[in-house]
Amino acid sequence: MVADSGTSPRAAGLRPLNAPRPVRVLTGDGLPVALVEGGRQRVLKIEDGWDIDDEWWRERIARRYYRVRLEDGAVRTVYRDELHDEWFAQRY
Repeated sequence: MVADSGTSPRAAGLRPLNAPRPVRVLTGDGLPVALVEGGRQRVLKIEDGWDIDDEWWRERIARRYYRVRLEDGAVRTVYRDELHDEWFAQRY
């Protein structure tokens, strides 16, 4: 149990959960083949892929997601922002 600090919650102290972060992705034929974060991790398998194209009436989002298995056994979700040609990693 956490003791009550006695302070009221403030919006300024909030941060988004699972916020995407930029990541360097090497590609072959448009598909991710390696992630570079500190070191280079080869993609062994693309386990899933899906598209999101949404909010065209406001600020459009167009992303191509991949769930990939890396050579160290880790499973990561990465996506390519189709509008800006940038790669991001996001936890789910």
